[in-house]
Amino acid sequence: MDKLKAMEVFVRVVDLGSFSRAAEALGTPKATVSTLLQELEAQLGVRLLNRTTRRVGLTADGAAYYERCVRILDDLREADESVSSRHGQAEGRLKVDMPTSLASLLLHQDIPALLARYPGLQLELGCSDRLIHVVHEGVDCVLRAGELRDPTLVARRVGELRMVTVASPGYLARHGVPEHPQDLMQGTHRSVDYFMANGRLSPFEFRRGSELVRLVPPSALAVNDSNAYRDACVAGLGWGQLPDIVLKAVQPQGLLQPILSDWRAEVLPVHVVFPSNRHLSTRVQAFVEWAAEVFARSGQA
Repeated sequence: MDKLKAMEVFVRVVDLGSFSRAAEALGTPKATVSTLLQELEAQLGVRLLNRTTRRVGLTADGAAYYERCVRILDDLREADESVSSRHGQAEGRLKVDMPTSLASLLLHQDIPALLARYPGLQLELGCSDRLIHVVHEGVDCVLRAGELRDPTLVARRVGELRMVTVASPGYLARHGVPEHPQDLMQGTHRSVDYFMANGRLSPFEFRRGSELVRLVPPSALAVNDSNAYRDACVAGLGWGQLPDIVLKAVQPQGLLQPILSDWRAEVLPVHVVFPSNRHLSTRVQAFVEWAAEVFARSGQA
């Protein structure tokens, strides 16, 4: 039995809560995962996991052994990466998740630049707006906009997104150009709403000097995907608020135009988020530095 491999499999099963998900994440047959854990338990002479048809849980011995395994594997990774980092290398698989709209923008120029800088990096990019469970889904880090609510995660701020209130020319021709945020509550005006993972709608904010207006206006459509949100605004289904870097990408074609320009919309902080109980690898460090450079270059630092 490869003891280190068995320890890695054990940690991944605990992190992901499933033999099947661990096997998929490791690229290993499920039968191999099960066999390695049985051999590990037999060698140790204790049961590490309680297995049921629905879930996998740690025994008391398993919990203590898990903490030791995490430290050992982290020490080994740190030893490997301390050598490669001395040569400026960030190599191997990096599993990242980011919002779909940011991924669409970054894939054209910035992500190719990242891979050119680190040719040994193998990027596995998940594109979604849903809340990712970083540990359970085996993700190295997540790029997220907005306030962070999970105290078990570590976050490095890399920039911000300045929101802009927008509408399509066709929408404004049909419903009129608002002069005050409260105008958006009147007449035939409708918003495109964004609903969060808990199903709640995100309110709109408008600031001018010391004035603050917060609205939950009538809506024509609610979506939970940032690209669909942009496309709904372009289609004239309602007015909305988009990051200005997204607006800059479509504004030259005349698809959207800013409204209520003297009222500032919300500013969202952008963080790279990763688990607190994991060593910060050279790969994640390289991604954090790259993301900070991207936002600084776009004026969003």
